[in-house]
Amino acid sequence: MTGEERAGTGQASAGGRPDPDALVWARGLRKSYGAFEAVRGIDVEVRRGELFGFLGPNGAGKSTSMRMIATVSPRTGGDLRVLGMDPETHGSQIRARLGVCPQDDTLDAELSVRENLTVYGRYFGLPRDHVRRRADELLDFVNLSEKAGAKVDDLSGGMKRRLTIARSLVNDPDLLLLDEPTTGLDPQARHLLWDQLYRLKHAGVTQILTTHYMDEAEQLCDRLVVVDGGVIVAQGSPGELIAEHSTREVVEARFGVITPDEMAAVAGRLEGLVTRTEVLPDRILLYTDHADATATAVHERVAPQTTLVRRSTLEDVFLHLTGRTLVE
Repeated sequence: MTGEERAGTGQASAGGRPDPDALVWARGLRKSYGAFEAVRGIDVEVRRGELFGFLGPNGAGKSTSMRMIATVSPRTGGDLRVLGMDPETHGSQIRARLGVCPQDDTLDAELSVRENLTVYGRYFGLPRDHVRRRADELLDFVNLSEKAGAKVDDLSGGMKRRLTIARSLVNDPDLLLLDEPTTGLDPQARHLLWDQLYRLKHAGVTQILTTHYMDEAEQLCDRLVVVDGGVIVAQGSPGELIAEHSTREVVEARFGVITPDEMAAVAGRLEGLVTRTEVLPDRILLYTDHADATATAVHERVAPQTTLVRRSTLEDVFLHLTGRTLVE
């Protein structure tokens, strides 16, 4: 990656040595599959005790980056250190100290809930008595103690995800990797899982999370990077990203069923009111630091069905940086 390209991504300099306090340190990290470059030179540092996020659309390179950090996919280029070690030479030592919650459940349906923990714990060479005690602790932590003897197929989707997270903690890992852990869950299950990740964070467990849910990243992450097309397009805390790439508030002027020509005419009458607007099929978003004054001005110029004033969110930042075009 050239200096000009790196400056455009908002990444740190590629120079220097790995930070001894960083559990993950990457410079110019790349991954190619033939002619396709999935990750195109990213710089990342994950500090001890933080919850760090990879945010991006499908195909952005989030999961590919996670597989390299998890030492299950070799890097094509760049430097990478995980827990102070190089995955190319110390992969097994790193994996022994990682917890991994994959995007898809890989639970053993032939085993009970408890056995999914105890058998997995034995893979790390842990003593049987220790694994049994650890299984009891983790079942209590994820609220599955009453399901200890049940088969996996008898669990709901949310229960399976909680069991998968419990299994990833069997070896008391130094670093927990969570690849889109709440995909497919209903709101209640998602919030229960968020509560458990908060508890892990306050217990000092360092976590890396990939997600395409904006509210999840905003609620959970201390810091995050926004990845698009295999490069980092922005990084910082959720609050820092909102302050840098959006305004304090957003006015949504909603018009209901309206033709494209009518919407274009409405947008023309609002032109110049704020420096940034987005015209959607049924509404116009006006980004502003003075929402009340902007809303009043909107009503002086046009007649929306309804007007909503809200604060800017990470979703506004994400769509501004990556666009609204659907990525398949």
